[in-house]
Amino acid sequence: MLKTFLQLLGEDAPIFRRYVAMAVAYGVLCGLSVTALAPALVHLLAGDTGNAAPWLAALLAGVAVSWGWRRRVEHAGVRVGVAILQGARHRLGNHVAQLPVGWFLPQNTARLGHVVTQGMMAIAQLPAHVFTPVIASAVTAAVLVVALFVLHGAAGWVALIALPLMTAILALTARLSRRADEAFQRRFAESSQRVVEFARAQSVLRAFNSEGGSTRWLEQTFERQHRSGSRLIWLSAGASVLNVWFVQTVFAALLFAVAFGMSGSLSVDDVMASIVSLLLAGLFVNALLEVVGYGEVLRGARGQLEAIRELFAVKPLPQPEAPRAPRDASVELRDVHFRYAAGEPEVLSGVSLRIEPGSMVALIGESGSGKTTLMRLIPRFFDVNRGSVLVGGVDVRDMADEPLAGLISQIFQDSYLFAGSIADNLRVGNPAADDERIMNAARQAGVTGIAERLPEGLATRVGEGGARLSGGERQRIAIARALIKDAPILLVDEATAALDTENQAIIAETLARLRHQRTLLVIAHQLSTVAMADHIVVLEGGRIVEQGSPAHLRDSGGRYAQFLRQRRAAKGWRIAPAASTGERG
Repeated sequence: MLKTFLQLLGEDAPIFRRYVAMAVAYGVLCGLSVTALAPALVHLLAGDTGNAAPWLAALLAGVAVSWGWRRRVEHAGVRVGVAILQGARHRLGNHVAQLPVGWFLPQNTARLGHVVTQGMMAIAQLPAHVFTPVIASAVTAAVLVVALFVLHGAAGWVALIALPLMTAILALTARLSRRADEAFQRRFAESSQRVVEFARAQSVLRAFNSEGGSTRWLEQTFERQHRSGSRLIWLSAGASVLNVWFVQTVFAALLFAVAFGMSGSLSVDDVMASIVSLLLAGLFVNALLEVVGYGEVLRGARGQLEAIRELFAVKPLPQPEAPRAPRDASVELRDVHFRYAAGEPEVLSGVSLRIEPGSMVALIGESGSGKTTLMRLIPRFFDVNRGSVLVGGVDVRDMADEPLAGLISQIFQDSYLFAGSIADNLRVGNPAADDERIMNAARQAGVTGIAERLPEGLATRVGEGGARLSGGERQRIAIARALIKDAPILLVDEATAALDTENQAIIAETLARLRHQRTLLVIAHQLSTVAMADHIVVLEGGRIVEQGSPAHLRDSGGRYAQFLRQRRAAKGWRIAPAASTGERG
């Protein structure tokens, strides 16, 4: 926990160390102050007010100094919290920015969003509001153990043994509820993601659901969160009760130890020492109660820090010490094997493929055949398990990230738009693009038709994620954004899937114009797009089962020929009108 906290603070770690030292000093000061009460009471009970006065003065001075020092400790804790909010988010962001694009799955982005918002805020509040009382109470308890040893050896031993036992009990109760807390955090992040999806998908949900069906899947998510939250509450309550029971047992043991010691001697000095020991035992127990009272808060903080530790544990892809530059815009895969996680089946098995500069290659295959995975290996979303991926004759693992990204422009199945204007989203592809270049890319992708019907044209704001536009409109803007980058390699993953026939034709014409100007790798099911390719690759079960020119594959009678027959049959299929029989119902 402490290691992750220091990792999160980075160069601000000395601020935290200084704060901890101040909190420990505050605890020692509090412990010495209350310990001064013991000799003061002994002298007062003996009627010796003269000798009690210096101890009472020391007690009052200690209380005053402790009060002033506590304010300084709290200010130091606030500075640590500010350092977390100001610097730690940037450090985590810098780390996440270095992670491969393939890591950003929906569940990972939901977890990241939860950590950056609620997680960071909860951790930033720990120093000033949690760590200070916990550290001070723990140190005060340790000082009181020494004082009890001086006054009453048996009580001192009970208190000394109680400290490691309490640590063990806290660790046990934290373990009991840790899994429940992890499950709750996962459900919470899932619910947050589902709420956003619910808000964005209202048109679809209302069109295809009725009688509350549009909210049923959201309610199921909330129900899972409710169950995980209930389990966490029960375990947390049980842990708190167990902690309090332990402290009460320690107090009973201290009372027994003091009472047993009094039974052997009835001298006035022993009685007074026992009375004072009981007072210190009560203060010792109060300190323990203060610590266990924050047990659940510390456990929750540990869960947040554990989530951050897991994010920092994700390693960026290794970068070459001496990056190499590609010689051209060719793409090549050599005996590529890839699986997403150890123990899972291979998604690609022994794939070898070469795409010449300026040529167009079409990937076809059933869903799950590995087409999208193959395409994502080229810009190095992941590293292959075996084999190599080369761009311009250079293994992508030997290229720096920025030069590799500069060579490749991509169009995804699901394209995300930022909450700016259409023009702003286009300039993401090339921030230096002028208005003429933006209009040219918009015209090529069929975006000008969208702009013409909107009151503000390309300056129209699209909303978060492009919520104000249809799926086809978002896709056309994403295509224009990719075109404006003007990279020598263009990867197209189902670019026309969300478009109508007219816009499919526009994009097909654009791809035709780009032939021999850029290296094109296209995943497509449209006959017009596949037929214009220089080379066709058929994937099945993660392997290339057929490849060659369209004419050659058409005449070979293999998988591509079968694909052609299916598409032509689907294209020629019509709903025939019912024959008139002249009968009346």
